[in-house]
Amino acid sequence: MTADAASAPVEGTGAAGPAKDGPAARGPRVRTATAYPRYVAGKVAGAAVSLLAVLVTGFFLFRLIPGDPVKFMTGGRQVSAEQLAAYRREFGLDLPLWRQFTDYCGKALTGDLGTSYQFSAPVIDKITEALPNTLLLTGTAFVLYTALGILLGTRAAWRHGRLGDRLGTGLALTLYSLPSFWLGLLLIITLSVGIGPLPGLFPTGGMESGGEKGLAYVLDVAHHLVLPVVTLVAVEYGQTLLVTRSALLDEMGSDYLTTARAKGLRDDLVRRRHAVPNALLPTVTLIFINLGRTVAGVILVETVFSWPGLGGLFYQALSVPDLPLVQGLFLVFAAAVILMNTLADLLYPLFDPRVGR
Repeated sequence: MTADAASAPVEGTGAAGPAKDGPAARGPRVRTATAYPRYVAGKVAGAAVSLLAVLVTGFFLFRLIPGDPVKFMTGGRQVSAEQLAAYRREFGLDLPLWRQFTDYCGKALTGDLGTSYQFSAPVIDKITEALPNTLLLTGTAFVLYTALGILLGTRAAWRHGRLGDRLGTGLALTLYSLPSFWLGLLLIITLSVGIGPLPGLFPTGGMESGGEKGLAYVLDVAHHLVLPVVTLVAVEYGQTLLVTRSALLDEMGSDYLTTARAKGLRDDLVRRRHAVPNALLPTVTLIFINLGRTVAGVILVETVFSWPGLGGLFYQALSVPDLPLVQGLFLVFAAAVILMNTLADLLYPLFDPRVGR
């Protein structure tokens, strides 16, 4: 056998791999180039299916709530059967259920969420009015409990097994298991109403005292914001702490950290530059999911503190039941979570290039 013959497999498809300019070499690059668009298309399609499922679930689920919205609209007055029938025709409640469903879906896909029975106003207007208040409350709490959870979770993992780790993890688990409304009521009793010789330091509820302007208004809103934010941070930071701690513990036995230490890098540099960035992928998922929840707010906390946001509005709508408002809020809540979760999936390849291939 000649030298040229012996080298033929190496230049073709033998053990040394395909030729650099052959069709086989171009194949993997084409698949890699189209892998991420297919990944994106799959995630977007999944989000669309989830949103459709929410649309269907929201329509039928809330019709199981006991109560007659037509009787609520009469304000408890004695009305004739003809008047009740007229109300039902006005709001389309006399139509067959399948027809109500198709009308609801058609309008929702165009951004028309209907008219609130309770407020006699477009649902989208009520949502737009309450959304900034919810974002102020839950957005402030989100920034605080995310930063606190990542910081304490990183320190707990790096010092795992020590007294500080055990105490910090135990406290996080305890607070995470507490019902948010119960903790909110406890804070109102101790810090708003006052206990024994301790005076009340914070308002019992609401967003403002009224009559304040300029800087005084900002400080007044901040004063009302303290207790609901503390409630949310206390209950929610533990989840971020535990996820961050668990992910970082999985990374701590990796060879690249041993190599970094062997090169003489300080322990805090090894943690900040190498371990933490590689352990943040599960935490990123949680952050985006929690970011979606900032739109939904926390219904119980907003209700306990009489905060005029989407959560309190949802509670009011359920008590009627105000079907268009409940359905519209449910759709907005779910869409925010689905959107943020999908965005997290699309950003994964930036943190881990293996994702999306």
